[in-house]
Parts: sequence; C-alpha cells; structure tokens
Amino acid sequence: MRAGDPSAAGRPLPRGFTGPDLLALFDSQAMSRRADLEARRLTANGQGFYSIGSAGHEGNIALAAATRVTDPVLPHYRSGALFLERARRAGVADPVRDLLLGVVAAAADPISGGRHKVFGSAAANIIPQTSTIASHLPRAVGLAFAIERAAGLGLPCPWPADAVVLCGFGDASANHSTAAGAINTAVHTAHLGVPVPVLFLCEDNGIGISVPTPPDWIEYAYGQRPGLRYFSADGCDPADALTAAGAAVDWVRAQRRPAFLRLRTVRLFGHAGSDVEAAYRERADIQADLARDPLTATARLLVATGVCAPDELLRRYETVTEKVTAVADEVRRAPRLGSRQAVVAPLAPAHPDRVRADVQRDRPPEPGDHRDTVAGDGSATAETLAQAINRTLADLLTRDADILVFGQDVGRKGGVYGVTKGLRGQFGARRVFDTLLDEQSILGTALGAGLAGFVPIPEIQYLAYVHNALDQLRGEAATLSYFSAGHYRNPLVVRIAAYAYQRGFGGHFHNDNSVAALRDIPGVVVASPARPDDAAAMLRTCVSAARVDGRVCVFLEPIALYHTRDLYEPGDGHWAVPAGAPDHIPIGHARVYGDGTDITLVAFANSVPMCLRVARRLARRGIGARVLDLRWLSPLPVADLLHHAAATGRVLVADETRRSGGVAESVCTALIDGGFTGRQVRVTSADSFVPLGPAAATVLLTESAIENAAGKLMLAH
Repeated sequence: MRAGDPSAAGRPLPRGFTGPDLLALFDSQAMSRRADLEARRLTANGQGFYSIGSAGHEGNIALAAATRVTDPVLPHYRSGALFLERARRAGVADPVRDLLLGVVAAAADPISGGRHKVFGSAAANIIPQTSTIASHLPRAVGLAFAIERAAGLGLPCPWPADAVVLCGFGDASANHSTAAGAINTAVHTAHLGVPVPVLFLCEDNGIGISVPTPPDWIEYAYGQRPGLRYFSADGCDPADALTAAGAAVDWVRAQRRPAFLRLRTVRLFGHAGSDVEAAYRERADIQADLARDPLTATARLLVATGVCAPDELLRRYETVTEKVTAVADEVRRAPRLGSRQAVVAPLAPAHPDRVRADVQRDRPPEPGDHRDTVAGDGSATAETLAQAINRTLADLLTRDADILVFGQDVGRKGGVYGVTKGLRGQFGARRVFDTLLDEQSILGTALGAGLAGFVPIPEIQYLAYVHNALDQLRGEAATLSYFSAGHYRNPLVVRIAAYAYQRGFGGHFHNDNSVAALRDIPGVVVASPARPDDAAAMLRTCVSAARVDGRVCVFLEPIALYHTRDLYEPGDGHWAVPAGAPDHIPIGHARVYGDGTDITLVAFANSVPMCLRVARRLARRGIGARVLDLRWLSPLPVADLLHHAAATGRVLVADETRRSGGVAESVCTALIDGGFTGRQVRVTSADSFVPLGPAAATVLLTESAIENAAGKLMLAH
C-alpha cells in the first residue's frame, strides 16, 4: 500500500470527504484524547481542576463536519473533539490551548476567564454549558424558535436565517424532565406550524455515572415519536457517523423542524478522574468499550482507505502528543483569578447612564419628586397597577421592535388578570403569543430569544409556579454571562404575578410569598413595585438594563394590588395615579413617603399601602412616621435604607414574606453592616404556606401587627 493513495485500498472514503478531510478530523480527535489525558495529569499534580473527559465520545466530531461554523452549538460536556474541530474551522488560533486554559482555571481562558471549565467559543458559535443535567435543552429550543422569528420580523440576529441549532446531551440526561419537556416543546411548536430547526444530539454511551442505560432505551423512547425525525449512527464508526450526521443536519436545515440523532458512543476511563469504574462495571464490558475506541476506528478507516499508513498515523499521533503536552506544561503556570472583584465581574454589569439613556430614548421624562406623593388624583384617567403595566408594555412594543411578550394565557385571553389584554390584537401573534403549560419551556424560550437578539418579557402566571423552573434562571440565565466572561448574555425580564392577599381566590399556589430562592441568585435583579407609576418606570428600567447590560430581571407584580384604586377609604382613588411619562427609577433606589422623624417603616409590595395607612393612624397619636418603599429586593437600596434609618433612629421592617429566609433578614443585616445603631424590629408573615379562605389572615402579615409593633418600638428605650 502506498501512503496517501486511496486507490491502493479496498474501502472507499465517506461520501463528500477527502483524505485530508479525514486526517484533519483524526488530528482533532487525537488532540481531544491527549487533552483528556493531560487534564488528568494536571489534576493529579494539583495544577488542574477538571477531568470529566471526552474519551470515547470523539465520534461527535462528525457534527462539527456536518454543521456550518455559523450554526450555534450548545454542547454536551463530553464534546472535546467537536469543540476542537469546530474551533479549527472557525479559525481559532490554538483551540487545544484554550481548552487546557480552562482545565487549569487560568484567567486567560478566552471563554470563561478561569471561572469554570466549559466548551465554548464566541468565534466558533459554541455557547458554553455547565454540567447541570439537560438544563440547556429549553434554551436550545428557544434559540431555534427565535432565529426563525427574528427572520420573520426582519430583525438582525447573530445567526443566519437558515441556521440549525445543535444541542448535545447524554443518554442519562435524556431521561431528565427538563430534556423531556424541551423535546416536547419543540415537537408541539412544530406541530403548530412554527419552525423549530433544532437537532437533538444524544450521545449514548450506555451509562450514567454508574447506572446503565438499557441498550434499546433511547430508540424506544424517541425513535417512534410523532413529529420528531429520528436518526441513529454508530459514533465508533466514523463513516457511519459522518453519513448520519450529514443527513440529520441537512434534513433539519431543509425542513426547519426538530430531529433527534442518537450517536452510540463509549465512555473510556470512567466518568471523571476520581471515578474508578472497575468498582461497578464488569471487566469484560470495559474491555469491549476499549475495543470500540472511536479514535482507533478513525485510524483504521484512514489505513483501510489508503489515506495513511499505520506508521505515519503513529508519527502523527506522537506529534499531537508532543504539542498537547507542551501546551499543558505551558498553561499550568498561567495566572488564575486572584480577587473577588475579578471573579464576580461578569455577574452584574452595570452602566446606569446608558440604561437611563435607553429608558428615556424618544420619551423625555417628566420632572417630579416622589418624596411626598402619597395620594393619586382619583380621576377616571388614573391608572391601576395592571393598567400601568399594560400601557408600558404597549409603549415598549411600539417603540422597540426587539420586544417579545409571551406566556401561558398572555395572548388571546390577555392574562389571567388582564394585564396583557389587547396587546396581541395590537401587535400581532408574532410578538405577543401564548405558550404551552411548561414554565421551563417558557423561560427556555426567553433564554433562546435573548441570544437571538430579542429582549424577551415572558410571564410566569404565579410566583409558586416559577419554582418548577428555577434552574432555568439559576443554572442557565444567571450563569451564561459569568461562564462566558460576557461573550454571551441573557437579556431577560420575567414578569411574575406574585404575593398573597387575593380576595376570593386563595390557596398556596395562587398566594405564594416566597422570594428567597430568587434573591439568592447572583446577579439577578428582583424588582417589586407597589404603585402604578413605579411599576411603569421600573419595568422600563428593567427592559433597558436587559438590553444595555444583558441583565436578568425578575419583575414581581403584587396580584392583590393589580386593580386597587383606593388607599385610605373606599372610593378615595388615592392608589391609582394619572397616566404619563414616568420618571426614570435606577436599579437599587427606594421611594420615601413623608418626612416623619420618629420611626421609619420599611416596606415593599403589599405592605406599602399597609404601612401608609398605619403611618396615618400613628400621626393621629402624635408619632411622625416615614414609609420607605424598597422597590428593589435585589440589589437592596442600602444607601437609601441607611439614610432614612438614621433620620429617625427607629426602624420597623414590615415584611409580607416568611420569617425565615424573608426579605427582612437581609434588611436588618444591611442596617447592622452599615453601622446603624438605632433600634430595629421586624414583623413578618409566618413560616407557613398560605391556606385557603379566612385562615390566610392567621399566617400573613397584617396592618394591626405592623401598628402594634410600631407602638411597642416607640415605647422601647
């Protein structure tokens, strides 16, 4: 056999590939394998920190060959070969160096900046994923939907209109509810005639850490699903993998519908560096996997087709080994992140002047001072909270073509409480639309839309429901900018009907008062307006912060205040306010009512009108109270809090959330940390779910509890 002469061999080259093509694929596979081994060596020497390898999955390189560089990839965490080949095709100078910089947590890692080992590259359109199981599938579906939606609306998008979204995951992940929900959403959306060009790549190595996946399970679960085109290939046979990958990608690109490719792989060297698989796997099974090694399978194909002689391949592999070893020896000395400031830098980018400019674009603010503005005018033109939000959404949809508003019952019905009423008719079903009943998919659609250039405003119908999908905020939305060093962002404003005190419609799931899980997510803005004018202005701020800084914002709307017009007496109209151009409210700025010097009542959401009524009664007793509406629960308005606490020397925090993990805990801590030496007390709701009917009053914060606590605080010495 003459080296490099395919005519001298009996096996033909895979269709569409030349000898040099296959050699390039072999090199990337070999680099991935050597990088895995170097990662283990670095970790064993205390110089590396991540060793979940891609060995045995190098067949996924077929997807790098089948897709275009402009097709976005959301990879499986065993996608080393795919990453290296895609990066090579994108012109990345030294992708194996980039990969190993991540292993050693080097600050120079071009995608995460040393914060986590991820496969990602802005140049190669690889969107980094962490190892949270299957959490990226809803985003992938959302991105596929949004690429088509952007094209239909004529909006600029980072990816071409005919792009295919590739989403990789493992066989164990395919059983996760998030994966099942995302795939269902893709099929459901396509069934409605909406394009969803996503290819689900299931890399089936037959085992999830130590738990075997039945050999026929993936095909049984997904092979005959209506609306989901199914492909299958042996990832340890490069010719089969290349052929099937090309067919699957071409089908999705042409049909603009979802497809599923099962790529049968093996897992070599255990789950991770610390895993000893001999403890739970039979020796014969381990040996069988080694015999199916995809790297040696590619080598055999190169020999069988006459592209390369065995000794040439060995020399080529040795050259790769030397290069990767040299790179590993170099990067182990690379500086790592050395300060808290450096670590958290991508979490919450803030350019308040630019945000203000975006808020006020084409609509100059009206001057005003909120300090003593307690009462509305009670006129017929005054707006409720729900009306103010509805008008603001309409204004934003009119001004900004990148806004999408969606969620369950948001479109035809106009929302359960009428907050989005009329928007679908005014702006069309392409921009205001209903979704299926799945909070993970609602948020996943938003995450994908944000990547595609939109500023999505999804609605979660009730606060309790967001907990079904919290990882879409915590594990996906909040981490993307962090783990990509700002290369990718998630502009997002999640509207949520929140809190308790509904009349005539009770129970825990419609009166939830738990916000601790939201406030705990680093970098997430949590807005909580009480007044209609604040809601309008704060919603604009959140949208502009999302657009300008890529911020993830959660907008909590008090259900019980949606249609409230009165404050002190029935019919006084003092809670509704005139419609108008709102002033800009920066993130983290509170609102104060009154200038009393005896006590500061700290409130938010439903407790704001409670405290205003209490303050009025205290005034009749000769006690001067001011009410501080926090407005922002994360970040807290600490400067305003300390200022108004010092003005009276007494602070009562009226917190409608639970006593344990509630907002008041952070408020009191902020006062202590800020050096406040006056007296402070908190009054809260109970550590309880909210029951149905009148019993709710036994566990929720009440005005009488606030007033009694204020009276006791005034008597304390």
